[in-house]
Amino acid sequence: MASGIPIFTLYGEQEPWSTPDMLHFESIAQRSSLHDWEIKPHRHGDLFQLFYVWRGQAELDIEGRISRVQGGVLQWVPPLCVHGFRFSPDVDGGVLTLAAPLVGQFERALNQPLAFGNRPQCLDMGEDRDFLQHLFGALAREYHYHSPGRQLALSAWVNLLLTWLQRRTLDRDQGEPVSGGDQVFLRFTRLVEQHYARQWPVQKYAEQLGISVVRLNVVCRRLGRQSALQFIHQRLLLEAKRNLVYTAMTVSQVSDSLGFSEPAYFSRFFRRLTGTSPNAFRQAGIAQFTGEPAP
Repeated sequence: MASGIPIFTLYGEQEPWSTPDMLHFESIAQRSSLHDWEIKPHRHGDLFQLFYVWRGQAELDIEGRISRVQGGVLQWVPPLCVHGFRFSPDVDGGVLTLAAPLVGQFERALNQPLAFGNRPQCLDMGEDRDFLQHLFGALAREYHYHSPGRQLALSAWVNLLLTWLQRRTLDRDQGEPVSGGDQVFLRFTRLVEQHYARQWPVQKYAEQLGISVVRLNVVCRRLGRQSALQFIHQRLLLEAKRNLVYTAMTVSQVSDSLGFSEPAYFSRFFRRLTGTSPNAFRQAGIAQFTGEPAP
């Protein structure tokens, strides 16, 4: 295993793309054909990606969960989500990469939290397949040809895509009407992303948000289907799983990086939430990638 999860600036590269745009678009074949149709697990620090698989087969590795899909799906990948792909040589589709500020602009214009923003989503195109094919085709043409009004047109196509994702996710999740609680939950999730490794108590998050702990828990249970503390613990657990499977860090190092006072406490925390020890989880994760049974 590598010493850390690769954090790529763009789709397997360490350097930024050579464009002033806050987005990048290319066909799946354009990049993956150079790597034997496989993109190894990695993550991006501040980029969102949308994989559009129109035709062919794809094997998706999202946070260690592997699924196989046929053409007609969209895979949304948020920042820091560990992901890898394997495509069939006849794959037809594209990859849209969006800088975080661009997604933030859309979110502010929408005036409600993204229903899909901070979690990976795999959505079937369904009856919108032809519409999405036209949308991606138009976006690709606009991206590659520098015609007058290019930025305005690109923004319009991207906003249409993000609006489709928002509506489809809300329809699927039967989302509730937007309220002040949605904004609180969005701000809470962002704070957790920034400070989970410091292991702030729930009280400190509530103080930062200017609300009571009771109010924060009500919002978290309504929108996140768990208490504020459970939400924080799940974020810690996610990072622990990432580090155990994708890095060579020892259990003690993982424990330290996540703010635990001692490895024994971390191991108890991990077993309580997963039913297994950190070492056993690591071995099972390695076996999944190598195809060999865990010892």
